[in-house]
Amino acid sequence: MIPKETTVFPTKWARKPAAIAVRDLIQKGPLNAVLNFEVSPQVSGLDSLLKLDGPAIIVANHSSHLDTPLLLLSLPDAMRRKTAFAAAADYFFDTWWRAAGSAIVFNTFPIERRGGNLSSTPGDLLADGWNVVVFPEGTRSPDGWIQRFRMGAAYLAVEHNVPVIPVGIKGSFAAMPRGRGWPVPGRPAVHVRYGDPLRAAEGESARDFAPRIASAVSALLDEESTTWYESRRRAAIGASPAQTGPDAARWRRVWESTRPMKSTDGRRRAWK
Repeated sequence: MIPKETTVFPTKWARKPAAIAVRDLIQKGPLNAVLNFEVSPQVSGLDSLLKLDGPAIIVANHSSHLDTPLLLLSLPDAMRRKTAFAAAADYFFDTWWRAAGSAIVFNTFPIERRGGNLSSTPGDLLADGWNVVVFPEGTRSPDGWIQRFRMGAAYLAVEHNVPVIPVGIKGSFAAMPRGRGWPVPGRPAVHVRYGDPLRAAEGESARDFAPRIASAVSALLDEESTTWYESRRRAAIGASPAQTGPDAARWRRVWESTRPMKSTDGRRRAWK
């Protein structure tokens, strides 16, 4: 068992009633307005969240700084107010002003992504009824395709006996790839798709559960590229295509990941 440690930068204050009220105003006001002005977000699969009866770990692919506000603002209000984000300690918590800003706006808490001791914060939050968002890749994709999923989310789910909600985010890399400080012009489309809750089977280890989480996210991205029926049929037989991209030069991988997405379907709805 890896020993746990408390986080260096305290963030409990960001989950006090006053901070929650301020964050709610920021998220539903200027943050939502700016996001809708810069991109065209749409969401589907929110009915999957109705199957929850307690806190959950929300797991998504990660290729852009847009992913955090997209996830937050796509959630129902009650769930959004009780959701915290695991954020890289060496990036978002390297200075006090960045740490405080991300904590108040996005309800982030620091997590080490270079190994070492585990933070006790995720488990404490889950025990207190908070949902926790984890990007298992550990960092943004450099070309829009999924990188290897680490086992942190699966470990938390097994350790604390909570479900995992898989989420596929499509188009955020094309809208704001790594290296850009602002989205590209033209309000590009970005889609957020939620999947049904996953639970570790009795006796299932985190090592065995982690690939199932990755496959669920891949199936959601496959659905964005094809159709609901085709993606479900492939998922049922374990044939969902890997979302790791073509074995090609980086420029080709970037070109493939930024191709226009298919038109919207009847189950997807525009932003609230």
